[in-house]
Amino acid sequence: MRIGLIGAGRIGAFHAATLSRHREVGGSLIVTDADPVRAQRLADRLGATAAPTVNEIFTWGVDAVVITAATSAHAELIGRAARSGLPVFCEKPIALDLPGTLAALAEVDAAGTVLQMGFQRRFDVGYTAAREAVRSGRLGRLHTVRAMTSDQSPPPADYLPLSGGLYRDCLIHDFDMLRWVSGREVVQVYATGSDAGPAMFREANDIDTGAAVLTFDDGMLATATATRVNGAGYDVRMELSGELDQIAVGLDDRTPIASTEPAGPPPADKPWTGFLERFGPAYEAELAAFVEVVRGERANPCDGREALEALRIAEACELSRRERRPVSPAEIPGGRL
Repeated sequence: MRIGLIGAGRIGAFHAATLSRHREVGGSLIVTDADPVRAQRLADRLGATAAPTVNEIFTWGVDAVVITAATSAHAELIGRAARSGLPVFCEKPIALDLPGTLAALAEVDAAGTVLQMGFQRRFDVGYTAAREAVRSGRLGRLHTVRAMTSDQSPPPADYLPLSGGLYRDCLIHDFDMLRWVSGREVVQVYATGSDAGPAMFREANDIDTGAAVLTFDDGMLATATATRVNGAGYDVRMELSGELDQIAVGLDDRTPIASTEPAGPPPADKPWTGFLERFGPAYEAELAAFVEVVRGERANPCDGREALEALRIAEACELSRRERRPVSPAEIPGGRL
């Protein structure tokens, strides 16, 4: 299978390495980047082929496209792939706004092609087990969920103005997980945030720490929190409380938290440092799934509409933070196809 990968940055290089090891792809991988030198170096390292520009991806006869380019390019590339009749895997988000997202999804629908979104937590063994526990009834009625994403250190300052903000860039993963694990839909959010950390967040009109309370259609309550400045390490967890049982995702000997109890567990010797380390197997599994989707061996595990719903929640949180009031995702204009 010949796959064209667009974007040779950090996540692009990781995905390229994964695909180069896949038995169905191997030496048939083509990579390109806005920086041709970076693309060539990556290709040389992996035994892949470097394309001078994006155009070659669409003229050299690939079977599918993987998009790991800058977010601002996602929607246009999705549309171009759809018009070329090619299946696409795209890192989240489709776009940083709803109109761009809807336009890209409309092109995919019109072409009848496949768009799989990169919400890798759907392939993490812990989140998968939590979903199964909820769906099996093991927890009983699920009444409270606590989700969190904490980065050990902030991203580069020049990334922040392009990121879409903490809710769209970071917490969108938690919003997707809350829907996917619980099987329920959000009907109201109340969100707040703080920019009291490094000055670069204020300069980018962003926040470094955020929190949201979400109410679901069955009365379940959830909190979702995130920060860019968690010095202890990279910490992604979910706690699910039901009438019969309580479980946690992401609680292991590398969780960067220490107990103050005399008999509590010791601090992690080697805490997680970042998302590629924490979710490496999940990233690999989602691309393996994409290859199976392209081959017609399985259904799409995360299509564009799933990304749209997570973005609608993020948009509602941003509106709630700005206006300091509860917001329903239904208030967000243009939020449905």
